[in-house]
Amino acid sequence: MAKAELKTKATGESVEGFLNGVADERQREDSFAVLEIMRRLSGHEPRMWGPAIIGFGDRHLIYDSGRELEWTEIAFSPRKGNLTLYVMCGSENTDDLLARLGKHKTSKACLYIKKLSDIDMGVLEELISDTLATVRKDGTKYPDR
Repeated sequence: MAKAELKTKATGESVEGFLNGVADERQREDSFAVLEIMRRLSGHEPRMWGPAIIGFGDRHLIYDSGRELEWTEIAFSPRKGNLTLYVMCGSENTDDLLARLGKHKTSKACLYIKKLSDIDMGVLEELISDTLATVRKDGTKYPDR
């Protein structure tokens, strides 16, 4: 199957400029905290993907269906009402980490947090590290949603 044309692509826009434009002060502060954690744990500088996603590192994904695309190793976005973290890689440790994390919601690939004070930051770092280890080991594999 051919590579899919991804609508959300890496851009040259300023990450700090984007985050400074987040209207809610608590969400802006939480976003800068997540930025620093992901930068430190990934070893990559952040890059804007589309108008509102901040990604770290690059990876080539191949879905079960054969669809292929370029994406980030980990990412997040300050969305209205919550921080959306793209860190749900489906490793064998995910369920245990989520059980210990604190107040959150999930979807197949995303973790939703209203505010960082609702969660255990050490567990969040474990989850991010686990995601990075998993995607770096099995980086191209990705289940269809």
